[in-house]
Amino acid sequence: MRFLFAPLVAFIALSGLPFFESAYALRIGTLACMYSVMSLSWTVIGGFSGYPSFATAAFFGLGAYCGAILINMGWSLLFSCAAAGALAFTGAFLFGVVLLRLKGHYFAIGSLAIAEVLRELTNSATDLTGGGMGLNIPLSVSSSKGVMGEATYFFWAMLALLIITYIVVVSIQKSKLGFGLICIKQNESAADMIGINATFYKSLAFAFSGVFVSMSGVLYAGWVHYIEPPDVYDILFAVKPIVMALLGGLGSPIGALLGAFAFLGIEEIVWRNYLHIHSGVLGLMVICLLLFLPNGLMSVGKHLKHFGIRNG
Repeated sequence: MRFLFAPLVAFIALSGLPFFESAYALRIGTLACMYSVMSLSWTVIGGFSGYPSFATAAFFGLGAYCGAILINMGWSLLFSCAAAGALAFTGAFLFGVVLLRLKGHYFAIGSLAIAEVLRELTNSATDLTGGGMGLNIPLSVSSSKGVMGEATYFFWAMLALLIITYIVVVSIQKSKLGFGLICIKQNESAADMIGINATFYKSLAFAFSGVFVSMSGVLYAGWVHYIEPPDVYDILFAVKPIVMALLGGLGSPIGALLGAFAFLGIEEIVWRNYLHIHSGVLGLMVICLLLFLPNGLMSVGKHLKHFGIRNG
């Protein structure tokens, strides 16, 4: 039941943000949903199968540019999301067949290189992507709704994507694919011996880790109305999902949600109070949390329960 109760509480709490009629609250809510989608998606490849992927930035940037181009061609936001997701799923699966033959830090470096390759391709295709000048995206909603109306629209869109992502990730965890990925994480050679097609399973996990991130990239592009390669292929988009998943609890969908919310809260506090040295302070705080909570925030309840029993 915890797979339903805890996320349901989080989704209900998020759905109440538009009633505050605050642009800041909607921005935080939209970012919380986007971060959660990234963290949940990374959990499929990094948490379930144990492969440290740094390709999230590549999927996000690919989706942002694919969506921006299609929206500029007159496509609706919904169909642009679907097309970007299909492209990311197919591309990630094909890349995974080759890239996932690498292991450990070799795979991590290879996955990180995907974003750099896509960044260079984006910079080169100036006629299509605008190159280094970036790309403007027209309004996806009626201008009569105003700034708050548009902010509310993208909040609900990102929240809907988050709910779909969570349902799919939990379904994967409880499916044959999830069982196979856990076997691969524990002992890949043994998994091969019992008939699990490790290459296919890992490639499928890599594809699922990219499809929803790519869709969030489309929504982000429509939300901010302007994108450029350094923005959407930012290396931080490759690092943050890993930190969020570790912060919440590796391999747990609920932990991925909790870690995303906690990370965004820490990030906002640091931005407000330590603007000039925010990166260093944020990094130090995350390191301290990971040192004192190596199993993430999901382990807090166990620690408190153990402490209560010992003192009882």
